[in-house]
Amino acid sequence: TGLVLAISLARQGVPFRVIDKNSGPGQASRAMAVQARTLEFYRQFGFAEEMVARGIQLNSVHLREKSEEVAMLTLGNVGEGISPFPFILSFPQDDHERFLTQQLDAMGIAVEWGMELSEFDDDGSQVRCVLRRDGVEEIASCAYLCGCDGASSTVRRELKLEFAGGTYDNLFYVADVEIGGEPAPDFVINLGRNTLVIMLPVRSTGAKRLIGIVPAAMHGRTDLTFDDVRPLAEKLIQIHVATVNWFSKYHVHHRVAEHFRSGRAFIVGDAAHVHSPVGGQGMNTGIGDAINLAWKLADVLQGRASAAILDTYEAERLPFAQTLIRTTDRAFRGLIDTGIVGRTMRGWVLPHLLPLLSRATFGRRAMFRMLSQTRIHYPDSELSHGTAGRVRGGDRLPWVEAEGANNFDSLKSLRWQVHVYGETNADFHSDVEELGLRAACFPWSASAKDAGLRRDACYLVRPDGYIAFASPRQDGETLRTFCGERGLKFKDDVC
Repeated sequence: TGLVLAISLARQGVPFRVIDKNSGPGQASRAMAVQARTLEFYRQFGFAEEMVARGIQLNSVHLREKSEEVAMLTLGNVGEGISPFPFILSFPQDDHERFLTQQLDAMGIAVEWGMELSEFDDDGSQVRCVLRRDGVEEIASCAYLCGCDGASSTVRRELKLEFAGGTYDNLFYVADVEIGGEPAPDFVINLGRNTLVIMLPVRSTGAKRLIGIVPAAMHGRTDLTFDDVRPLAEKLIQIHVATVNWFSKYHVHHRVAEHFRSGRAFIVGDAAHVHSPVGGQGMNTGIGDAINLAWKLADVLQGRASAAILDTYEAERLPFAQTLIRTTDRAFRGLIDTGIVGRTMRGWVLPHLLPLLSRATFGRRAMFRMLSQTRIHYPDSELSHGTAGRVRGGDRLPWVEAEGANNFDSLKSLRWQVHVYGETNADFHSDVEELGLRAACFPWSASAKDAGLRRDACYLVRPDGYIAFASPRQDGETLRTFCGERGLKFKDDVC
């Protein structure tokens, strides 16, 4: 989360320091799934395709119960037509962190490893930070402080923000292993009462990630190793583990902070919310936080927006985090529940209903939108207004590709812009230019119609690819009023 925030700020010309009390990038690959919306953000930065080439696209999901396969879901390009990345990518967190660090290095920006934030004070005009490295203290002042410092966040603690939620009773293990047989880019999950074993590909070398629940009889042991859980894991997934590269045990939490901002300090990612691993949403949600906050900070610091726009970070991201906590918690409890809910999920919904839905186009598209985070929208935000076609202010800009061109390439500018699908009238084009905005005109196509866009309508698109203003008419005065009421001043763009 912090690395993505840093890359986004750097791409928008905002100076900053990025510190980390650790000695270097993480060595543990806990988070695995990189969802389509994250790849769309990376596409704006210009390195999504490189990450896709390094990762593994998941082809199918095999559902098992009591070591027998009960269903298979085909994934492939399940989101075709919704996103330029219509799949789920497996890319381990340690590789992911090194990759992002390399992107910063290429821009001449170094992470200050071994540097810890010990305390800070916000006087309303700046934040005074006390930093410590190797026993030496340093005082640093900054305009804003962004705490991307994990579930045990120093920034959240110093702000005295409540972190409500709980911890699941189950103890989990995670292991990176080598198994016999041909490597396959498939996701395997064995469900059972108080039993869960998941296997998915980790690296192109053929290594696998195993995640499971430690049997209750083994709780409290400090000497637990993979050999203790090996017999059950191998039986349920029907594999033989040849080599164990890494093993760890942990508890899963579900918590969300009461606020994501206090004055000039923000909390982002795991510092603000932690989730069940169901659906591979946690890391991607943190990255979404970083993208949302970065362009708003850039607009304020560079004079394109008033400081009030920073209030929309919490207003947009906190409700989504709260919803995600509820849905992943319900899904996770349903998977391992010992009562009728769990038996229904494992015995009927997952092996029978879910495969049936996945074979229908609407079912596959709904599943993709839910997991990929492409359905995240901000209809109640102060930055969202209007409707044109089926697209409303606050919606993600729909992906449109026609005649070898697409509408996402223009988003690489990381700047506000106006989109028209059809013809732009000369007066409106002049109004857009007078506001200091760029107008991107795309030919009307069947793809645009299918995406829910309206012909010749006006869409004001934010730097993060969400629509702020939608109008069925090309009305420069209404657009000017919308921008003025929100303190947006594009003619003062200094980059």
